[in-house]
Amino acid sequence: MAAVVAATALKGRGARNARVLRGILAGATANKASHNRTRALQSHSSPEGKEEPEPLSPELEYIPRKRGKNPMKAVGLAWYSLYTRTWLGYLFYRQQLRRARNRYPKGHSKTQPRLFNGVKVLPIPVLSDNYSYLIIDTQAQLAVAVDPSDPRAVQASIEKEGVTLVAILCTHKHWDHSGGNRDLSRRHRDCRVYGSPQDGIPYLTHPLCHQDVVSVGRLQIRALATPGHTQGHLVYLLDGEPYKGPSCLFSGDLLFLSGCGRTFEGNAETMLSSLDTVLGLGDDTLLWPGHEYAEENLGFAGVVEPENLARERKMQWVQRQRLERKGTVRDSGSRRSCVGRHSAPTGTHPC
Repeated sequence: MAAVVAATALKGRGARNARVLRGILAGATANKASHNRTRALQSHSSPEGKEEPEPLSPELEYIPRKRGKNPMKAVGLAWYSLYTRTWLGYLFYRQQLRRARNRYPKGHSKTQPRLFNGVKVLPIPVLSDNYSYLIIDTQAQLAVAVDPSDPRAVQASIEKEGVTLVAILCTHKHWDHSGGNRDLSRRHRDCRVYGSPQDGIPYLTHPLCHQDVVSVGRLQIRALATPGHTQGHLVYLLDGEPYKGPSCLFSGDLLFLSGCGRTFEGNAETMLSSLDTVLGLGDDTLLWPGHEYAEENLGFAGVVEPENLARERKMQWVQRQRLERKGTVRDSGSRRSCVGRHSAPTGTHPC
């Protein structure tokens, strides 16, 4: 499975996204109103005019991609730069959001919450294949949102649950994970926005470093630095001890069912080192990934390991789920069922 994990990181949709983005570029020059509306956002998503990020701790190291080893072609690099560093990326996200709302008015998948002794984890299907999450202390009626890319869908869940949103946890800067930060933080004035200072999270108020803990009611959530997908990517580990239940890992774009994220801002060594970070967690840790990628990942794994019977059984289950538009996140139990064992060089992580 090591080959599956590493190769999955190299797959991409750069050409398709580039075609969509070119369409946005064509219309953007005539749409100054949209430019003005998003100018404030540009200051958050563009590196120009930003303060330099805090230096890494002496014991931490980021392993950059080597020159000439970038798996993305030129068109993919151009798209990624526009998406992450300019206001055009925000326009692209808004277009994708409108399309997804029209196509999936009730969300792309049917999901079920999980309740553990007064703590509820609520998956929220957003965009075409993303998942946001509400982590709720049901006694205190306080909620934490993870990667709230569609503020409308997240707000609807907040109102349905009758809870107060006090914190947003962003795994990384990409708009499909951070696009709702502005609207939700404006609506909930006391809401804090957490994330890595290395990643340019929009509307970030509380920077986090590796092993920092966020406390909300009985919720104790630890940030773990896991670079590779982006330089400042974080995952969030909900400690199960305070509520006598399983720990929960909100993995963003680090780890999915049978796959991992693409290495936009790191190399395979960086990604494998980050995967080792989560493989060191307990086997009963529940995985809550950032995307519904199970069927795609298992199909790719079948090309690499066609004789893998465990993969075949899992694929059959996933296909039955997807025929009924049911999400697969409820089955993301053990991380060892999601990623195979591998050997990675000893690495450290950035703040």
